Amino acid sequence: MLRFAKNKFDTVEVIRKLFVSYRRLFALLLGTCVFFYLLPPVFRYLFMKTTEKKDPLMQCMDDRLTPFFLQNFEFDANIRHVPVLTGERNILPYIGNGYIGLEIVHDASVNIKYGRAMQLPTQFFPIISVLQTTETGREATVVEYLTGIVWRFQCFANIFVSYSYYAHRTLPSILMQELRFTNTRNNIEEVELILPRINFASVSSRSLTIGNYNNFNEFEIKTGTIAPKPEETSNVIVLTVIKPKISRTIQLKKRGSVKLDVPIAVHYSKPINKDKQQIGAVVEETEQRAITAIAKLMQSKEVSFSAAVQKLRQSHINVWSDLWATGFTISTSKAENTLNGDRINATMYAVLSQTRSYEFEEYVTVAAPSKQDIDKALTYAEGCYDSYHTLQADNLWLSMDSLAELNNLVSSWMLTLEKQGCHNLIRAGSSGVIQAMVLSFGSFRFSNQHLECNIHPKYLHRDFHFRRLNYGNHTHVNVTINVTDDNKAVINVALDRSDRSYFACDGGCMDEPVLLTQSRRQFPVKLTEPLTAILYITEDKQHIIELHKALHVKEVGEAPAHEQHVIALHKHGHQLGGLPTLFWVSVCAIIIVFHIFLCKLIIKEYCEPTDKLRYRYNKP
Repeated sequence: MLRFAKNKFDTVEVIRKLFVSYRRLFALLLGTCVFFYLLPPVFRYLFMKTTEKKDPLMQCMDDRLTPFFLQNFEFDANIRHVPVLTGERNILPYIGNGYIGLEIVHDASVNIKYGRAMQLPTQFFPIISVLQTTETGREATVVEYLTGIVWRFQCFANIFVSYSYYAHRTLPSILMQELRFTNTRNNIEEVELILPRINFASVSSRSLTIGNYNNFNEFEIKTGTIAPKPEETSNVIVLTVIKPKISRTIQLKKRGSVKLDVPIAVHYSKPINKDKQQIGAVVEETEQRAITAIAKLMQSKEVSFSAAVQKLRQSHINVWSDLWATGFTISTSKAENTLNGDRINATMYAVLSQTRSYEFEEYVTVAAPSKQDIDKALTYAEGCYDSYHTLQADNLWLSMDSLAELNNLVSSWMLTLEKQGCHNLIRAGSSGVIQAMVLSFGSFRFSNQHLECNIHPKYLHRDFHFRRLNYGNHTHVNVTINVTDDNKAVINVALDRSDRSYFACDGGCMDEPVLLTQSRRQFPVKLTEPLTAILYITEDKQHIIELHKALHVKEVGEAPAHEQHVIALHKHGHQLGGLPTLFWVSVCAIIIVFHIFLCKLIIKEYCEPTDKLRYRYNKP
């Protein structure tokens, strides 16, 4: 009976201890949940500042910039505040068409072509701005790469101003400024403007009436000379500027707005001798060409000046859209100091802004190539591009924080493309230059009846897409390089359009040639000994069949997979996978602490003797 009582007591004791243990465990889990639930607000209360009311001027600026946020995120535009905010890309806002160029700042001078870049200042300062008083304001610029337009916004306490600037593509002498002033108060406001000014040596100045619109009829024509170089005294460049006469003040109605479209014509000559007789003839010619350019706009058949400006802007945007039909896309890397789409698009835009689009211009100067020459240059690109791929050339991706840096970078690009066999494409203007740049990104080369891609397989650890490579005037090729799940790169080739059959083969051309169509054809990336191109494309099937006999390949095989830490570094910014290093360190620390606590709890509950347990072994 005593034995039964003891067994019953032991059972109750065990149940009680289990109940106490589970209760403690439940309390512990509940306390942990409460701790982690209360930690964020406590942390915010102790270490983070309270939400402050947003600055009205900053809110005004955000409202102006909102339409461009997506483009900025996708690297198709660049937003820059004045001064530059933390984390913004400090890239100079710039417009140009290869004939005239302009940095978008308050006191910027128009630059003209001299050498390989737009690096000769004219001492003509065309930008119209609101005269800032003691009142502080906010300012930001947006460069739209796809349209070639720079937007500028200013926010003040009583008004905000929107500006747009572009150097026209089809009328290269035309510089357009479109301004809109908006009054945000119920008071009549008067705005004072900073007007364009000219500081070069004047040869002649007169007024002229042009056009049928009431917006601007009176224009000022001023012709002068500038020296190509400070040390040159014998040669000068004759420059003509035609600008409208604008009132210095603008009155804004209560909560009203005023739009101002300002066309300016700039035309200049080649360097000539200072001989007075020669200068006289050149002055007459430059003035007449400038008048012709401005008259095309002012004598438009549109019913209103605004409609004529809208048509002019759309024709400018259409040319930029046509240029960007050829392009390049690269997957974004999170590794430090790595080239990404933002820098690539900004650099391509800067180079295109300093080259002319001859085939789209409505009137072409005597020195410009003819339409037939442009077509021939775009078709015959033999030898371009004959070097390593330019994505690895650090000197071609330097910063563009200032106008001098931008001009130097453009000069470096033009020199590189010219010396690496792309001189024919450069002669074609912007259409040829963007083709040459995209070819250089992947080390593509036109060589004796075929197009080959010479990029080394070790550099194919990111996704590339080469869009609309021009293989003659009637064939465009798209080439995509993707990294698969097994960390190997594969090539996909498709024809955007074609006028005949085209064939392709991979490294070594050991396999049968593949007929290309508008659907993607996939090829493995092969590594050969000796090293050869990884892709060949041609219209001559027999040529590609015989090509492998001329390559003299000893060994050929698929390129090895890239190491996981390299892929992870580009995808995540570190080598540990998809989550930051701090996360993994925190998880490991929590696991270790939890197990230490659990072991301590088990030892305390079941290993340490208690009075009740010792009582069981005491003699009665």
